[in-house]
Amino acid sequence: MMDNPKNQKKKSTLREYTEAIVIALVLALFIRTFIVQAFKIPSGSMLPTLQIGDHLLVNKFIYGVKVPFSGRVLIPIKNPRPNDIVVFKFPKNPKLDYIKRVIAVAGDTVEIRNKRIFVNGVPFQDKHGVFTDPRILPANAGPRDNFGPVKVPEHHIFVMGDNRDNSFDGRFWGFVDLKAVRGKAFILYWSWDVRKPLFSLDRFTSIRWGRIGDLVH
Repeated sequence: MMDNPKNQKKKSTLREYTEAIVIALVLALFIRTFIVQAFKIPSGSMLPTLQIGDHLLVNKFIYGVKVPFSGRVLIPIKNPRPNDIVVFKFPKNPKLDYIKRVIAVAGDTVEIRNKRIFVNGVPFQDKHGVFTDPRILPANAGPRDNFGPVKVPEHHIFVMGDNRDNSFDGRFWGFVDLKAVRGKAFILYWSWDVRKPLFSLDRFTSIRWGRIGDLVH
């Protein structure tokens, strides 16, 4: 017995929808894996550059095409440079993603003297860093204000948060392997005050319209 033409049309339509969904999923996975990925800012370690509640896109292609899940670079393009803002797997717990500013790259010597950053003996062009604590802590009180000198190993970078006095960064846990770098932050696509209740008028009115579309640098 032959199928009813109506049944054939339904099967054809269902197949088209299924194929479209599969293609869309594969394309989305490809884009997320190799090209761009969304991240949100959960802490104030990058203030004032990035605020809590900022949502940004990360360019995963800019530093090269990587083999998924391994971090190995398949097609190298370039390495992170000083002042790039990068997202990376936290060295102490790769399940967590961190975002910081690159201060120094492989071969550079980093030192902090009384909160001033020096790279290879030259003052770092630190136009983004802010300080909220007027105190200067001695080296024996921790690495926040006095650190190094240390040399960045091959295939690694040294990173810090822009909120210099309130950032858990390379001063405390060391260097970031280039394999752990997910990409470079480049644009804000959404921003709001997460302190406001989610399903409330206050949350809606807290949208930072002026930040949406801003480039990250």
